[in-house]
Amino acid sequence: MKVLFGYGKEKISVSFDKDDYLSVLKPNKVDIKLTGEKEVRRSLNSPIGSRPLSERVRTGQKIAIITSDITRPVPTHRILPEVLEELNRGGIPDKDITVVFALGSHRKHTEEEKRHLVGREIYERIKCIDSDSDECIYLGKTSYGTPVEIFRPVAEADFRVCIGNIEYHYFAGYSGGMKAIMPGVSTRSAIQANHSRMVLPEASAGAIDQNPIRKDIDEVAKFCPADFIVNVVLDENREIIHCVSGHHIEAHREGCRFLDKMYKLEIPELADILVVSAGGYPKDINMYQAQKALDNAQYAVREGGIIIWIASCSEGLGEKTFEKWMTEHKKSSEIISHIQKDFKLGAHKAAAIAKVLQKARIMLVSDLDADLVRRIHLEPFASAESAVRAAVRDTQSPARIIAMPYGASVLPVLSPKS
Repeated sequence: MKVLFGYGKEKISVSFDKDDYLSVLKPNKVDIKLTGEKEVRRSLNSPIGSRPLSERVRTGQKIAIITSDITRPVPTHRILPEVLEELNRGGIPDKDITVVFALGSHRKHTEEEKRHLVGREIYERIKCIDSDSDECIYLGKTSYGTPVEIFRPVAEADFRVCIGNIEYHYFAGYSGGMKAIMPGVSTRSAIQANHSRMVLPEASAGAIDQNPIRKDIDEVAKFCPADFIVNVVLDENREIIHCVSGHHIEAHREGCRFLDKMYKLEIPELADILVVSAGGYPKDINMYQAQKALDNAQYAVREGGIIIWIASCSEGLGEKTFEKWMTEHKKSSEIISHIQKDFKLGAHKAAAIAKVLQKARIMLVSDLDADLVRRIHLEPFASAESAVRAAVRDTQSPARIIAMPYGASVLPVLSPKS
């Protein structure tokens, strides 16, 4: 029995013994009528909770289009031409449009990466810039006390279009919607204030209505609204299979409901061994990004079980504070007690990994140096095959194994009948 897992820009095949109980978590089948640009066009023609984009803008306005950075799988180069056509139809010339890459707390892009994200033709046609936390303006505070500090070209735009994808987020519930603005084009201090609530039980993957982090994010719209969103859901091959456009709440929530139909998966029992991949590049570009798949995996493994985490991490750990916290604590449990006393952006993902370590062993298959992997409290393996053999050897036979080749996308839920 073989299963393919994404690893960087490649696929690796992992073999499993036929005597073990193997189940592979794949997305549910849903009715797909249109895909790609045709689906984006359908959505723009039938926006949710809004008039069409071409009717919402007027000549003379300055437009900011906020889209995701290189660490996200959003196919901006396929969505953007349809959005630009709508804006042009509404009387907006190219010179009045700026594309802003929402970096949040991530590194800046190279020029080639910007060109790759939007496509060469659009890069030469439209002004494209990275957000910059040093060029933000203060607009007020949310009721949660989060400062609203937004990148000036976005804050001062007459109209904002937010492009993104919807998938599960381990403490904001779902990506997409207003997340393009908070944390997308916000300051590090504002992001830290928002993310500090991740320790609350209501802040979890698939939770939205009572999720304090998502409610805080959506409240930022009172100060700097996403005037129109274009959010897509992708299949396991990163094809656009659903698009929602229009109101930042109404359209977004409809997209979340579609996501649940496809990617929320009931499992009859928890695994002894859980093999998970983030899905390859760019989701496993570094450990900071690949962590999201690990977080989803924890819901499908038993207490005391083993998680085999397949993530290239070709750019290393990925964030300075995250690296500091992962490497400087002698025990992973110390990270959890530390974050409860002193929340730091970046450290929150170290705490999330430490939380999973309280439940299960983590064997890591990556490009990272083995000594570094041990230093951050994980068990290094040169290949997924060797990790599986070691895990099976340490587990009673036959083992219950669950494979999650699309770990960053699917959310396992234990069946209520279990």
